Amino acid sequence: MTRKTNKVVEQPTAVPLHTKIICCGDNIDRLKTLPAGFADFIDIDPPFNSNRNYEVFWGETKEKRAFDDRHASTAAYVDTMRPGCVELSRVLKPTGSFYYHCDWHASHYVKVMLDQIFGENNSQNEIVWKRSTSPHNDPRRYGANHDSVSFYTAGKRWTGNPQYLKLGEEYVEGTFRHREPDGRRYRLQELTAAKPGGDVSYEWKGVRPPAGRYWAYSQANMRKFEEAGLIHVSKTGFPRYKQYLDESKGVPLQTFWDDIPNASGAERLGYPTQKPLMPLDRLIRSSTNPGDVVLDACCGCGTALVAAENLGRPWVGIDISPTACRVMAKRLKDLCRLDEDEKLRRVDRGFVVRDLPWSEDRLRKLPHFEFENWALIALGGIPNKAQAGDMGIDGRIYPVTSTPRSAGPKVAELPFMDVCSPSQVKQKDKAGRPDIDAFFRRSGRVIIALTVRKILDEQFAKRLA
Repeated sequence: MTRKTNKVVEQPTAVPLHTKIICCGDNIDRLKTLPAGFADFIDIDPPFNSNRNYEVFWGETKEKRAFDDRHASTAAYVDTMRPGCVELSRVLKPTGSFYYHCDWHASHYVKVMLDQIFGENNSQNEIVWKRSTSPHNDPRRYGANHDSVSFYTAGKRWTGNPQYLKLGEEYVEGTFRHREPDGRRYRLQELTAAKPGGDVSYEWKGVRPPAGRYWAYSQANMRKFEEAGLIHVSKTGFPRYKQYLDESKGVPLQTFWDDIPNASGAERLGYPTQKPLMPLDRLIRSSTNPGDVVLDACCGCGTALVAAENLGRPWVGIDISPTACRVMAKRLKDLCRLDEDEKLRRVDRGFVVRDLPWSEDRLRKLPHFEFENWALIALGGIPNKAQAGDMGIDGRIYPVTSTPRSAGPKVAELPFMDVCSPSQVKQKDKAGRPDIDAFFRRSGRVIIALTVRKILDEQFAKRLA
């Protein structure tokens, strides 16, 4: 394996073309607009072929929708993912790295597909990530508590920045057993090697290596170690090297990760397959340098984008869900303090969301809860947090005159909740009198009924373009 680590460079003052953008739409269509060799790092975390139905609550808006992670067969899943992976291999830079997240249902089939696309020799590792610190109980099977991450490169040369983990207390106690008079801890390492190379066959202070072994360093280096006080001589006169605990970088990162807790607390958005920030941070640190472009073609809730932004890597995100794109935008605003503004994007201080659906044809194809979310946001409203016992209220629209000087303790929890127009969304051609009467009986309020065509008249089209 040949590994190339590029020199760290300063973050550019202007953001590269086509970055700091969230694209809403089919990833294959969006990827075709990107030039070949565009991305230094690609992470893809698509729905797994796990035959599960997820009930998703999206963040503070608590939008509930069915997330169908279901395919007719594993072959159908692989066939679905193959065209996108082919496009991803095209836009990956010749020195770039590619990561594919999966689980045990399909990871072995996915690897065969990726071997065909990227080449077997470009498969570098399979990382196993223990995704839960608590055991899973299955009375008839072993608890499944890990996911797999397949690591591929575009060629024989790629960016590789070694990462290290903190040494555990038990390891330190058992390994760094020796102490200097001042309490400084160290361990003793061999100064011999199995293979010769250069000036390594000599006698050092009357001692030679055992049969079949050689000195690992030249005589000149051995003298430097001795002058620096880094050689410990045993009672038999055999030298060993002192490695001090405070100079250790830690344990080199391995392919089994069991030190990452699940996303929780403020980080948790309710997306069932949401990854915590730490593993994405680790992957990006390992395979990129500041200024390298990060691409996530199945963004979900945007964890990879937040990690890239925090590390000074320009990024591009793609997701087919309009709601997911708005959730990503909110995360970037809240966590990264970025403004959603084209002019600021060009000077690396903002981002934009593009291609949110607003044509009538595209809106008709949205799942109901996706459409409901879009309609309320388009009208400047806030989707309802509750889904049960809400009297048919899907959201609320607040008049401009009711806007307070400051928001409440949480986003979407404003101190004027009684000054609003309750809203109900119907995804059909016409909202008639029966719909309005039924809504009025339940809510006690009257609201103007708007159809897709009315929402998409000129004033709203300009607002959403």
